[in-house]
Amino acid sequence: MTFFYLVLGLLLLLGGAEFLVKGAAALATRIGVSPFMIGLTLVGFGTSAPELVASLEGAFQGYPGIAVGNVVGSNIANILLILGASGLIFPLVCDRNVLKRDGAMMLMAAAAFVVVCVVGELSRLAGFAFLAVLALYLVYTYRADKKGQDGAGELHAAEAAFLTVRHPMSLVIEIVMAAGGLVALVTGASLLVGSAVEIAEGFGISDSVVGLTIVAVGTSLPELATSVLAALRRQADIAIGNVVGSNIFNVLGIAGDIASFDIWVMAAASILFMVFAWSGRRIGRVEALFLLFGYGAYVTFLLH
Repeated sequence: MTFFYLVLGLLLLLGGAEFLVKGAAALATRIGVSPFMIGLTLVGFGTSAPELVASLEGAFQGYPGIAVGNVVGSNIANILLILGASGLIFPLVCDRNVLKRDGAMMLMAAAAFVVVCVVGELSRLAGFAFLAVLALYLVYTYRADKKGQDGAGELHAAEAAFLTVRHPMSLVIEIVMAAGGLVALVTGASLLVGSAVEIAEGFGISDSVVGLTIVAVGTSLPELATSVLAALRRQADIAIGNVVGSNIFNVLGIAGDIASFDIWVMAAASILFMVFAWSGRRIGRVEALFLLFGYGAYVTFLLH
């Protein structure tokens, strides 16, 4: 039954994130929130909601390794696994104007996380500081997008259009979708963490390794589905923007600390992505295979 609960938890996380994003975005549109703000906040938070809920569940159940490993492992999987899989489908090229702000913020968030973990631990004060930086980033992004200073505003609006419901719904349905998605997320996270802990104990591996692998990949399913679908539709900017935005929310919005090796892998993966994207080289099949090989090597090292 353990593996059944694991699969059920993963399905509930994926479906819950989908319904939460669509329901919340529809409600936001109803009250007049702009498309680019929906793409920036609701879509970015929605695809990171499984990581947030699973990390909180792991912390509440007394498994900090799962709580933190999930965040770091998700960021690693987002770049090496998800962009690698998407790049195999269709070459990914991102507008440099988008990378100037959001890509740079992703690198700075990863760097800050590495510094905090190397120096000591992510205390409540550091956690509040991360949340404050996230809030300032959202305010700055909102103001910049309103003024049309770069191409990121169009990307966030496109993300909203890509992930939200295209036909009108009644207010009741919108509320039910958002609330039902949230309930599914909480239930799925509980099942995922509980079953992952049982698997870890059965195979004699640590909860950190489970958090960095099974839980991380499971909570990254919304990003995987979004990026792969975007690649199939030849919308590379959305495939990349989805990963960049999720990584920013994961680091600044979800707190913890993890082994130094894993945070350095996260930082290296972020830098590698920026090198591929900023140099103007597309993430084609060769680069995608390189990313996937890197993820396979990382997981093999963890399980060795």
